[in-house]
Amino acid sequence: MKSYKLFTLITFTLFCLLSFGQAKKPTLMVVPSDVWCNQNGYMLNFDNQGSTIRIPDYKRAFQENAEVLQVISQINGMMAERGFPLKNMESAIKTMESNAVEDALRSSKDSGASVNESPIDAIKKAAKADIIIQLTWTVNKTGPKKSINFNLQGLDAYTDKQVATATGTGAPSFSAETPVLLSEAVISHMDNFTLSLQDHFDDMFENGREIIVRIQTWDDWDGDLETEFGGEDELGYVIEDWLADNTVKGRFSTTDITETMALFEQVRIPLYNDKGRAIDARRYVRELSKYLKNAPFNIPNKLVMKGLGRATIILGSK
Repeated sequence: MKSYKLFTLITFTLFCLLSFGQAKKPTLMVVPSDVWCNQNGYMLNFDNQGSTIRIPDYKRAFQENAEVLQVISQINGMMAERGFPLKNMESAIKTMESNAVEDALRSSKDSGASVNESPIDAIKKAAKADIIIQLTWTVNKTGPKKSINFNLQGLDAYTDKQVATATGTGAPSFSAETPVLLSEAVISHMDNFTLSLQDHFDDMFENGREIIVRIQTWDDWDGDLETEFGGEDELGYVIEDWLADNTVKGRFSTTDITETMALFEQVRIPLYNDKGRAIDARRYVRELSKYLKNAPFNIPNKLVMKGLGRATIILGSK
């Protein structure tokens, strides 16, 4: 009897270890924060109809500042030790540059306007990471001694919501290099930080990933969201019913709706399709776009993306 209990305990322990080991973890990408890029002069200025817009110049930061590569590699290593799959920012930048060449050749059919996209949105699309980790660090010098302040922010790549944070200051040192100082400062915070990331991912796995869906109408369209189709409900209710049928556990919030627009937030979509591929807002909302294009609605529409987690359908024409 005693041997049987021991065998059961060992079997149960092995099952738990295997289950934990197979738990899926979020993919991550570590990037220097906007604050760090601004403090160190790695920003680009753009004129937007008279207003100056400043955006991070990640490519120049990687090419000119060896410390960036060392510090991010240090954090990447710490995350890899804890089993988190990583996306490499340098590779994402190269993919982004390739995409930028294509975008430079693309323009609007009607106005000739060019594609507008922030660098971080472009990197998110290129890397398809679940969580972006923004890293800010400052080296303090007191005589020959150096210490480091750091701020790690884990951001949901789809919604930009902060899901984990860690801040602190490392012990002063006379000789250690910046990556070593950073590693020593971060190490005691890393387990709680990664635990928060995993909790957020586990919630997404069970309840779906959050995206935002917006419905708009072209001003020359002869219909609106109060139009009834084939004796069915008004179009606004038809769209809500589609969301209820196609979200995880039917979860979404109708934040605002009028006859010309609707805004749905906290729309929970599956993380992966039946082929195991990650689903972003574009792939998900494309199905709603096709649904509205088909009978009995026959509504031509245009699908517009912003980042990975926001999609807009404009009803009335392409």
